[in-house]
Amino acid sequence: MTTRAPTALTLPSVGPEPLALDRAHDAVLGYARGLRWLRFRSPGVPEGRWTQVPAFGWSRFDTRPAGENLDADVLLGEGLHGRLDPAGWHAVHDALAALAPRVDELEARAGGRPFWELPDEELSVLGEPGTVGALLRRIGEDAGPRPAHVLAALHHRRPDLVPHLTRTTRRTLLPLLEEGDSGVEAVVHRELRANEEGFAALEAALAEDVAEVRPTRLRLHDVLLWLATTLRFAHAENEGRRVRGAS
Repeated sequence: MTTRAPTALTLPSVGPEPLALDRAHDAVLGYARGLRWLRFRSPGVPEGRWTQVPAFGWSRFDTRPAGENLDADVLLGEGLHGRLDPAGWHAVHDALAALAPRVDELEARAGGRPFWELPDEELSVLGEPGTVGALLRRIGEDAGPRPAHVLAALHHRRPDLVPHLTRTTRRTLLPLLEEGDSGVEAVVHRELRANEEGFAALEAALAEDVAEVRPTRLRLHDVLLWLATTLRFAHAENEGRRVRGAS
C-alpha cells in the first residue's frame, strides 16, 4: 500500500485550520528572501531615496556562521532582535556565560538526539528532575532581562535542540499546555512529533530554494509560529510566491 504524502501541517499554535504545505513553504521562503521598502538618506543623497532591504532576519541570523565566542553570540542575538544598549549587551553576555554549564547539561541529557526525537517523558514533569524540559525551563527563567536575545544565541548554537521563543510566541503557546507539560517547549515538541512527515516534506521542498543553509524543523516551526503570531504571515507568504514566480 502506498502511503499518501502529507499536504498540510496541523499546528494549533499557528491556527485552528491545517496549514497547507505549499503555504508553509511560501511563508518560509518569503522569510528568507522577502524584501521591504525603506526610505534611505545619506550625505550623498540628502533628499533621500527608496531602497529595498531584507524584510526579516534570515540574512542577519540564519545564514551567519556559529559564533566563536560570547561576543559573537551576542551579535547573533542582535541580528534577530535588534541592537542592544550597553546595559542590555552586558546582560545578554553575562546570561550566556552563566548558562553555559546548564546548556552542557542539556546537551548531555539529550545524548545527541534532536529535540523532535526526544521521548515525551523528557518534556513532562513526571520525569523530573534532570529532564530536557526541566533544563529548558531553567534556561528560560535564568535568561535575564533580554531572554529573546539569549535564546536566539543558544538556538543558533544548537538549532536542533534549543527552541527559540520570544515573549510573543511563548504567550501563544501557553493556552495549549496540557497537564504534566514541563513548559511551553512541550507544545512545540508535541507539534513537531505529530507532524513528522509534514516537516520532513517541508525541509525537502525548501532544500533547493534556500540552499545556503538547511534550517532544522525546530527553526521552521519557530518561523511559522512567529510569522503567524506577529501578523506577518501574509507578507512573508506573498513574498515567497513572488520569489517562486520570478525564478
